[in-house]
Amino acid sequence: MHHNCPVCFEYLFDSTKDISVLRCGHTLHLDCMKEMELHFQYACPVCSRSFCDMSMLWEKLDQEVASTPMPEMYQHKMVWILCNDCGSQSEVHFHFIAHKCLSCNSYNTRQTRGSPASCSSSI
Repeated sequence: MHHNCPVCFEYLFDSTKDISVLRCGHTLHLDCMKEMELHFQYACPVCSRSFCDMSMLWEKLDQEVASTPMPEMYQHKMVWILCNDCGSQSEVHFHFIAHKCLSCNSYNTRQTRGSPASCSSSI
């Protein structure tokens, strides 16, 4: 705790405010974490790992992805992703809405390689 809160930048060691330790081990003020939640931010501001159970949201994203067909030019497009929750890299089908980690089923991912702009288009 000899560092600043990653949200408000107050030095945590001297702080009199309540402190929360996230799943990833990073620390921040409890009030700062609650403020993040009010703005629908559920990932650690340091490492981007989810700090609460997101399984219900992942299920809703599963449904949304399944109900949103991709245009033909993107149906076979593959991209590489990095999962912010488990750290694994996967090659997955590109989708406009989100990319699901093949290891832990999280949608807390970021695309690392392959872009939809590299698709050939007949337009």
